Amino acid sequence: MLLACLSAEDGSKIWSVEVTKDHTGRNIRWENASAPLIEKDMVIVQGGGPGESFLAFDKVSGKIKWKSGDYLMTHATPVAATINDQRQVLFFTQKGIVSVNSANGKQLWTHKFPYKVSTAASAVVESNIVYFAAGYGVGSTAIKVSKDNSTKELWFHEGNKPVTNHWSTPLVKDGYLYGMFGFKEYGNGPLKCVELKTGKVMWEKSGYGPAGVCLAGDTLICLGDMGQLTLVKASPDNYTEISRLDRVINGKCWSSPIFADGKVLIRSIAEAACLDLH
Repeated sequence: MLLACLSAEDGSKIWSVEVTKDHTGRNIRWENASAPLIEKDMVIVQGGGPGESFLAFDKVSGKIKWKSGDYLMTHATPVAATINDQRQVLFFTQKGIVSVNSANGKQLWTHKFPYKVSTAASAVVESNIVYFAAGYGVGSTAIKVSKDNSTKELWFHEGNKPVTNHWSTPLVKDGYLYGMFGFKEYGNGPLKCVELKTGKVMWEKSGYGPAGVCLAGDTLICLGDMGQLTLVKASPDNYTEISRLDRVINGKCWSSPIFADGKVLIRSIAEAACLDLH
């Protein structure tokens, strides 16, 4: 596992760290697929060995700033969040969610969660509620984190339905999750709206598969795995489609769209495209 910092101007290497060699890294099935997390002046990753499963590097120099933990990683990318006025980083490990102090890596709290085969979707945080899910028959849950760093399960759905994520991480807006839910429902998996605190499905629309969504104001930008792109109103009331483009690109789309400066960027295993929404 190689972590590298490259120049945005010409792509030249500024620094690199061989995590496996330098930090007793332990890779997993299908190998590491989680993205580095930028938090203030740090680049945070998981994948090291005992005592250094969680690693924070200075983003300018690549020097280690802190290391902690002894947990086997998953494919889920770590998430930074402020919960109960405490800035922290959440790692989705094979033992469950582990939260550490973002400044020094010290563990704040943990919440156990089953692991089977692979966990790919990242945790989602709103206020002091954390949602997380895994495929392969595991399921999904939402927990509440108290000021004393104790956790309480609000709800749990076992199995691949009605609420779970294979590898697409949903987003949260005003107490509701929006995203591609389901497991191995290629070409037909549903876009759903789920109430965060109860796990209640507010509405769903099939025909998307395991791609992803992003948010532009009050509009969901939804990419289906066959290259279809829709704009949908981000409201729990009902599924309201604003516009649709079918098969914008060819090839399987198993990634989330990106929205910036009025433009949407999407990619498949074969093509990429940029669309102007102005």
